[in-house]
Amino acid sequence: MKTRAIILAGGEGSRLGVMTAKRTKPAVPFAGKYRIIDFTLSNCSNSGIFDVMILAQYRPQSLIEHIGAGGPWDMNREFTGGVRILTPYKARGASDWYLGTADAVQQNFLFIKQGKPENVLILSGDHIYEMNYDAMVAFHNDQGADLTMATIRVPLSEGSRFGIVGVGDDYRVTSFVEKPKDPPSTLANMGVYLFNLDTLDTALWEDHQDNDSSHDFGKDILPRLIAQGKRVFAFPYSGYWVDVGTTSSYWQAHMDLLNEPPSIDLNDRSWIIHTRTQERPPVRIASGAIIKDSMITDGCVIASGAEIERSVLAPGVVVKSGAIIRESIILTECVIESGAIVQRSIIDKRAHIGANARVGEIHPDELRICMVGKHSILPEGVVVEGGGMIATDVIPEDLPSMLIRSDDYIQTKRLPYEL
Repeated sequence: MKTRAIILAGGEGSRLGVMTAKRTKPAVPFAGKYRIIDFTLSNCSNSGIFDVMILAQYRPQSLIEHIGAGGPWDMNREFTGGVRILTPYKARGASDWYLGTADAVQQNFLFIKQGKPENVLILSGDHIYEMNYDAMVAFHNDQGADLTMATIRVPLSEGSRFGIVGVGDDYRVTSFVEKPKDPPSTLANMGVYLFNLDTLDTALWEDHQDNDSSHDFGKDILPRLIAQGKRVFAFPYSGYWVDVGTTSSYWQAHMDLLNEPPSIDLNDRSWIIHTRTQERPPVRIASGAIIKDSMITDGCVIASGAEIERSVLAPGVVVKSGAIIRESIILTECVIESGAIVQRSIIDKRAHIGANARVGEIHPDELRICMVGKHSILPEGVVVEGGGMIATDVIPEDLPSMLIRSDDYIQTKRLPYEL
C-alpha cells in the first residue's frame, strides 16, 4: 500500500532562544554535522518511504537550502515521489498562515491527496530518534486501523509534558488526554500518526468547520476520532526519542550522544543518518591538547594546551591554546580564543569568543544553559553567567558591561541595514 509522509516543519521554536532567531527549528544544527530534520528524513529513507512533503512556514530559507532536491536521502525524484517543500500561500479560498498542525495539513490537502496514497504518515521535523516506519505501516494494516499513533513510555513525573494514551489489551486506544496535570498513565504520544487517507480527509474537514477548535492533532483531531469510535491503535516504540524543542532538551540530547553506549549510534551502517555536508579537511589536534568524551567534526583545529570535555564541536571550529570547553555545543566555524572558558553553553555558527572570556558555568544545583547567537562577537575578558543569553549579531559595543548576568538577554543596537 502506498504511503506518503508529511513532515511538519513550520514551527518557530521560540523555546530554543537564539538558535531559532534566523532559522526554523527543524533546520537547527545537531551533533556537529546534521540538522534536526535529518533524523526524520533519514527514517523515511531507511524505511523505504521516498514520497515526502515538508510543510514549512517560519523562516524556511536555510531549511530549503539544506533539503535542496533531496539527493542525500535518495529523494531527488522527478516524476514519482521525491521530496517537496510546501509553504503557506494566499488564494481565493481559506488559505493563510497555518493556525495549527491540523490546519497546516488541511490547507495543503489538495496536494497531499494527489495520486491517492492509501496511507498518510504525519511526522514532526524536530524530534531526534531512529524508527522503522515500515513496521508501523504493517502494524496499521494488520489491525485494520483508521489511525495508528506511535507511543513511548515516559517517567510518570514527566507525563504532564505529553499527550497520555490509554489502551486495551489489543493496543486499541481507549482514551487520550493532552498534557494532563495528573497523568493517568506513562504511555505518551510521540506525535507520529499514520492515517488512512479517507479518515484523515474527513477528520480535517470536520475540524476545519469547527470554529472552537485550535486545529491541532493532539488537542482536537485525536480526541474526536476516539470519541467517534474510530479504530485508533497505539504502536509501541521502545527506542531513544526526544523532542528537542527547548534549550535544555537540545543540550541534553547532545550529552546523551556522549554516553557509553551513546543514545543513538551515528556509526551504525544499517541505519545511516543522511545529511548535506560540505567537504572539509580532517580534524587537526595539536600535541598537548586534551579531549575527553567528545565529538569533534571535520575541519576543527584544536591548539596545544586546549581542553575539551563532554562537548560537541561542529565543522570548522577553532579552539586556541589554553581554551577550555566543557559540556557545550559549539556550532560551525566558531572561534574560541586563548584562555577562554566555555561551560554548559550553546554557541551558534560563526560566533567569536574573545581571549580569557568566561561563558557559562556548571552550577551544582540546576541546569543553566548559556547561549550565544550567530555571528556574535564577545570581547576579551567578558564574563557571561550561566543562563545568560546573547542574541545574534551582537558586537562588543552592544554590551552594557563586561559582566552579563544569568537573566540578561543582550541584543544588538544596530539597525538591520547596518548588519
